[in-house]
Amino acid sequence: QVQLVESGGGLVQAGGSLRLSCVASGIIFGRNIMDWYRQAPGKQRELVASITSSRSTNYAESVKGRFTISRDNDKNTVYLQMDSLKPEDTTVYYCHSNRPSLQSEYWGQGTQVTVSS
Repeated sequence: QVQLVESGGGLVQAGGSLRLSCVASGIIFGRNIMDWYRQAPGKQRELVASITSSRSTNYAESVKGRFTISRDNDKNTVYLQMDSLKPEDTTVYYCHSNRPSLQSEYWGQGTQVTVSS
């Protein structure tokens, strides 16, 4: 059974920081692309950041220079360090795994991030 379990969300003031974690089980973690998405009410889910098995990274323009994605393959964990948070970063953040060669992907349950002004 595959599980992606996020943690680290919460309430923070604008300009503050949070670190999200996602622990994966049931997949060969090191062979998966790991992503963080977010989805605000009434909006489409958007890709925030991704990291490949070789640790190449990609970021949405809106978070470049503020967010950092990383992974620890020994711990089956992907992180999203979020600095200089803005109220518009408020939403639910989702962890996602993707292994294109097997056409398999999984989602976590999401963690709420709220940034107060």
